[in-house]
Amino acid sequence: MKKTILTLIILFFSSNLYSQISHYPLPGNGEFNGGLGLNWIDGKLHYAVHLTPEFTFDKVGIGLDLQLNFTQDGKLRTEDFNEFSDYLSVIRYFRYGEKGDPAYIKLGALDYYTLGHGSIMWNYFNSPTYDARRVGLVLDVTFSKFGIESIYSNFGEKGIIGARVFFRPFQFTNQENIPIIGQLEIGATATGDFHKNAGIIAGNYSLPNKVFTPTTDEGAIKIIGIDIGLPVISNNNFNLTLYADYAKIINFGSGVATGFMFNVKNLGLLKLFGKLERRFNGEHYLPSYFNALYEIERFSLNSTNGTFKSKASQLQLRNASDNGVFGELGADIAGLFYVQGSYQRLDKTPKSGILHFGTEINPEDGSFVIRAGYDKINIGGETSIFKLDDNSYFYFEYGYKVAKYLLVSVLYNWTYAPIRNSNDEIIDYVTQKRIEPRISFIMPL
Repeated sequence: MKKTILTLIILFFSSNLYSQISHYPLPGNGEFNGGLGLNWIDGKLHYAVHLTPEFTFDKVGIGLDLQLNFTQDGKLRTEDFNEFSDYLSVIRYFRYGEKGDPAYIKLGALDYYTLGHGSIMWNYFNSPTYDARRVGLVLDVTFSKFGIESIYSNFGEKGIIGARVFFRPFQFTNQENIPIIGQLEIGATATGDFHKNAGIIAGNYSLPNKVFTPTTDEGAIKIIGIDIGLPVISNNNFNLTLYADYAKIINFGSGVATGFMFNVKNLGLLKLFGKLERRFNGEHYLPSYFNALYEIERFSLNSTNGTFKSKASQLQLRNASDNGVFGELGADIAGLFYVQGSYQRLDKTPKSGILHFGTEINPEDGSFVIRAGYDKINIGGETSIFKLDDNSYFYFEYGYKVAKYLLVSVLYNWTYAPIRNSNDEIIDYVTQKRIEPRISFIMPL
């Protein structure tokens, strides 16, 4: 009987996914998602209850993410709620509006956030693993003449804080209606990572005492930039914007990026968007420094052999200028099929490729669902793009709707598990592979 119960619980296992493709419920609607499962924590079996309801009221949306782990004798694992940040992380998100609206506010997990054209922050992700969830805040406000984009990555500890302010100078004059030039936009960005490990370049590790001591530490990594954008075509069907960015990493190097981005809105059932950019990078500089896997790249310490890796040390080692390219293309077909991909690489530096890919096929009245997402950094030859390693995050889910509100699926997830020290601080991440059968209840409210 006990084995039968365990088998049923495994089939009902449900886990949360962080993907770029986020479709919020329509105003006045909601969804109740949930499931049961098993979870091994420190080698001990726990029974898990996972609830992820979402609600939308006009422009206000709320998404919760509550996971309760119970021991085999039925007691709640209190370690999951022994810090204030543990309670905050129950809020998957609280939002007002959506990205691109005149006002957009989001509190909670920040999925793939970009500042400006992305030369400083591109697709930043504050919670790369469920076991290290973070609560941050983004606030974007846009008026006809000026606006601001801003981010605070983590309320639990010091992290990234940044803002971009922009204005359209001709909108303050009587030339505001001049075609093209009247919408000229100028922006300025200031960001910084104030995490205690953000600027570590060199250090020593004492194996007997298990203590790491930095010997070269630049402190907070601060980046400033200016940008200009000119929308040469802007109408209900097609937008085309030319832009140029300059960014400077304080105490390190600087770079320039220039390119164009476009958006095709009404091409029958097809919507297209894309971007192509040429980058001119000086020494000791990396474009899009805060990226999707930055929280993994920032600093990691192998306590077994005392070696460490940090992104700040990459800046120090980059002692020659190297230009590069960046491209992005996305498509939405009638709201049934969505795909987006981007790739960037430096001309001379090996293992400089960065890939992002996401897709979802989820017809409203269809019988199946396919979701996939892939992020990879430090790509060498293009033949290694699809080799999963410690520079990769990947998930693939295929599901079949056995009933209107019941989805049976299988998930393959290549993700990360945090390694913590005696003070419960994350010092490293190790790759983790999960193959999970799932039954998800998706009840409209």
